[in-house]
Amino acid sequence: MDVYRIYAYQKPEILVFVSNIIMKINLMKSLSRILLAFTLSFLTFSSLSFAKNKKVVFLADKGKNTTVHAHESGNAILANALEESGLGFDTAQYKGWPTDAKAFDGADSVVIFCNGGKGHLVMKHLDQFEKLIDSGVGFVFMHYAVEVPIGRAGVLMREAMGGYFETHWSVNPHWTADFKSLPKHPITRGVKPFTQKDEWYFHMRFQPEMKGVTPILSAHPPKETMNRKDGPHSNNPHVRKSMAAGEIQHIGWADERPNGKGRGFGTTGGHYHNTWARDNWRTVILNAIVWTCGVDVPEKGVPSIAQLIK
Repeated sequence: MDVYRIYAYQKPEILVFVSNIIMKINLMKSLSRILLAFTLSFLTFSSLSFAKNKKVVFLADKGKNTTVHAHESGNAILANALEESGLGFDTAQYKGWPTDAKAFDGADSVVIFCNGGKGHLVMKHLDQFEKLIDSGVGFVFMHYAVEVPIGRAGVLMREAMGGYFETHWSVNPHWTADFKSLPKHPITRGVKPFTQKDEWYFHMRFQPEMKGVTPILSAHPPKETMNRKDGPHSNNPHVRKSMAAGEIQHIGWADERPNGKGRGFGTTGGHYHNTWARDNWRTVILNAIVWTCGVDVPEKGVPSIAQLIK
């Protein structure tokens, strides 16, 4: 029998005293574990509750009218859908290129829906455009906004989203695209194969060997799209060669820049305003915006309802 047990046998009150101390120590250990678990849970909840929302900047010009090239209204539909999705997005909408130097501060992605060519919104702001690309900001370009003049602007567009409309190479006919199958990609989540009439430009000028580019919407244009005379936008020998070879045309694509320095998405659709009422089309674009922000797209796609804004 050890000393403790002998002493406790002779002095029972000592045994009770020591037992109480041991019980208190065990109780304190249990309380410490509970407090630690509570603290960790609180910190986790706080980080989720107060996490910074993703910021998307929408740029548009005056467009054409409420039926076609309704750029401001189209952006408004997408911005409203993002903010109401419950996914944690803040949006800012601008007509024209922002004059506020802080407009792009904290932006995760920039969506541009505007007329193209020499009047494209980026043309007078190529330095700032390049800085945004280099800083890893995502970009989404829709319809006419995929076209800029050949040269520095074209190079930057390919860096931003992997491809663009190049005059005397690409064409802009109206036709009905039949998307018979869709690739497995976050942008196609919740989207089913569909058909849609639009002014689907095709035969884009992509990065060499499609490096970093993943086709999302692809279809075979009908041969009637080659009936127009040659011109900057209408027809050319390069596109005729591609069509004769039976090559499928990519009219919606995702791009991942080298070394993880940002994502981009481009699509040639968006001519008709009423197409925003189509669930599959709207979901593709919303998914693309979310994806370019570096956010995981929900398995069923970004939720939204058909709501046209004039």
